[in-house]
Amino acid sequence: MDIVGHRKIFYAISGVLVGAGLAAIAVFGIRLGIDFTGGSFIEVEFRDERPPVGELASRLERLGLGEIRMQPSGERGLLIRARHLSEEEHRAFVAALGPAESGIAERRFDTVGPTIGRELRRRSAIAIALVLFLIVSYIAWAFRKVSAPVQSWKYGMATVVALIHDIVIPAGFFALAGRVAGFEADTLFVTALLTILGFSVHDTIVVFDRVRENLQKAKGGDDFGVIVNRSVSETFVRSVNTSLTVVIALAAVWLFGGASTQAFALTLVIGIVAGTYSSIFIASPLLVTWHEFQRRKKI
Repeated sequence: MDIVGHRKIFYAISGVLVGAGLAAIAVFGIRLGIDFTGGSFIEVEFRDERPPVGELASRLERLGLGEIRMQPSGERGLLIRARHLSEEEHRAFVAALGPAESGIAERRFDTVGPTIGRELRRRSAIAIALVLFLIVSYIAWAFRKVSAPVQSWKYGMATVVALIHDIVIPAGFFALAGRVAGFEADTLFVTALLTILGFSVHDTIVVFDRVRENLQKAKGGDDFGVIVNRSVSETFVRSVNTSLTVVIALAAVWLFGGASTQAFALTLVIGIVAGTYSSIFIASPLLVTWHEFQRRKKI
């Protein structure tokens, strides 16, 4: 399996996917949920048949609470998003959906003020940036004794390129899904991104560690590209099997879980698939590309 030899094809595939992701983010933007913008989220379930959404919208509009977004959930559930509601407005809101004897059950009520939402946005950005910095620092330290033919810090940079690839693709999907299906980025979305970063870097380190082992065994006897390709081939089945078991579990959560976790599970599935692809077809081949570029400069 000559992965390194065909790396330009894999670069092109990733380029198309990353370009599509960036285009979706630029055109549609990522739709932020109440965790980041402030507002209230209510999940209710009707005992009997759910009334038409249009009828429920008419009832709520009479309260004069501004824009209200509703999304059916299952056969009898309803997800409602509105501006920040006081306790009195919350009670009036639920009462407007129908009388208590009609069997309406409130499953969830979350409310976040705009100040807290701004703080959560800031902290989420800091968390992602800090994770990226720590990952690069750790890989540079872990591979500090690997100085030839590629310096240790370049392993970290190759990992960062792969991680950007793994973040942009699910983020682009989320931007498109926000436009088509109303997906909103919340703290679960940030949790999914951080989980993807951790899973992807773990997979990449396994491949890099095999590269280090094979370099020590070869002692300069084999071409660097051959060593990297052998290392990727030796870890290929392990990487695919590990990712496949996780994807199967997440697919079950996406298909059979609640509406509040479906977007989280789907984001993880896409990110883990992208992360597995990058650890095999992007990160390690990048080391070879970098090495060959340096060698041509010296000629």
